[in-house]
Amino acid sequence: MSALAEPATYTLYVDGSCIGNQNVSATTPASWGLVVVVGDSGLGKGSGDLHHEEAGAVITAPDASGFIGAEVGSNNTAELSGFAAALRWLLVEGGDASAMIRADSTYAGNLASGLWKAKANRELVAHVQDLWAEVAAIRPLSWSHVKAHRGHRWNERADHLALRHASGEQPVPLTFWKPGQR
Repeated sequence: MSALAEPATYTLYVDGSCIGNQNVSATTPASWGLVVVVGDSGLGKGSGDLHHEEAGAVITAPDASGFIGAEVGSNNTAELSGFAAALRWLLVEGGDASAMIRADSTYAGNLASGLWKAKANRELVAHVQDLWAEVAAIRPLSWSHVKAHRGHRWNERADHLALRHASGEQPVPLTFWKPGQR
């Protein structure tokens, strides 16, 4: 993790979800959620304004569009895929503004940023680390850990998006959604 001298312009919250995260395979449903916030102070309950949100599936078929190396659908591959989505968003939409990615997975954050070496999911991790390097070359970039399921508004929203997508359900619109609502 690296520290920024001033608050990040964009704060991106990522989370992953896997239905039945035991004995996973290439067909196990897993998804990621991404929430982009402007004006987040990072002080607990989730300040700032929603700028963008999306969710997507972990793609495990090598010949499928969007495949980035996940061999199985799992919580870990979903978390890493969430990092990939955040980094791709920064490349396409984020200009050169500073960015902080917040996640409740130290596994995904430390792998994505290159602090840890991959023992599994090597192709996926290599892809995410390449994206990290590309984004970090054009902007200040860091990540930080957020405790899961502790009522942090934006982390809970990313979790909601990931879980709903993995379950094949539409997310509750932000105006009706409450943190902790699954």
